[in-house]
Amino acid sequence: MSTSPIAPVAVFDSGVGGLSVWREVVALLPQESTLYLADQAHVPYGPRPPAEIAHLTRRAVAWLRAQGAKLVVIACNTASAAALNDLRAQWPDLPIVGMEPAVKPASLHTRVGKVGVIATPGTLTAPRFHSLVERFANGVEIHTQVCPGLVEWIEAGQVNGPEVEAQLRVWLAPLLAAGIDELVLGCTHYPFVMPLLRQIVGEGVEIIDPAPAVARQVQRLLQAHHLVAPPDAIPHHRFYTTGDPTALQTALQRLLGWEAAVEAVPLASSSATAATAPPANPTTTASSDASA
Repeated sequence: MSTSPIAPVAVFDSGVGGLSVWREVVALLPQESTLYLADQAHVPYGPRPPAEIAHLTRRAVAWLRAQGAKLVVIACNTASAAALNDLRAQWPDLPIVGMEPAVKPASLHTRVGKVGVIATPGTLTAPRFHSLVERFANGVEIHTQVCPGLVEWIEAGQVNGPEVEAQLRVWLAPLLAAGIDELVLGCTHYPFVMPLLRQIVGEGVEIIDPAPAVARQVQRLLQAHHLVAPPDAIPHHRFYTTGDPTALQTALQRLLGWEAAVEAVPLASSSATAATAPPANPTTTASSDASA
């Protein structure tokens, strides 16, 4: 890792979902440089065994650390559930921010005592999620729903249209029938179908996207570790994928209106060898006039 304030903040996800977190970090901290790594060779993480998810996440963080990242955001609920505690134990000098379904704020905000959570199987079956419910639900009913195939649709750029809407209605019907008034997005891909979600659940249901809160936590940790980039710093944004660079490049343009070069990264088979990867090319930057 780097202890330089001008070093980049790294954001990692299995695919394009972490871009929903990346855009909040960039909006809140516009002077910060970033690295974004998508493990699209293995997306989606949700159906994979926890041990495999932990291994994939560990080698990604090792690579990002070797690039000089000063802080890493695990912008994936499934990866956070499988690996976050072990990552922090392995690299105690590296600030790491994880994701978890926003059960606590939803339980505090609900007026009727009923909260819905949509997420992947890997998130909903993890001990971390059950711990959240035990600690913070406080008598509130938590209704969960998996959305198989939604991540793949979003990876392919299908974030609207009748087919996606019809399937979302099927998934959300049991939650709405239960009478929820809070809907927690437990996967970072899901904010990209926010317009459809709002249309389906109506004005009486608050939708909670944890990405803004994660960006604020990044800001707090940078301040606590004296790693905030100076106000006059010129940010550079670099994007990498273990899959097809064209796919991530297209997603950046389609989902965020952001034009950027994307490089392929063939990560090593273990975290030990991943840590020896060559430094990233610091001249690969995103367009500064794009919206995020």
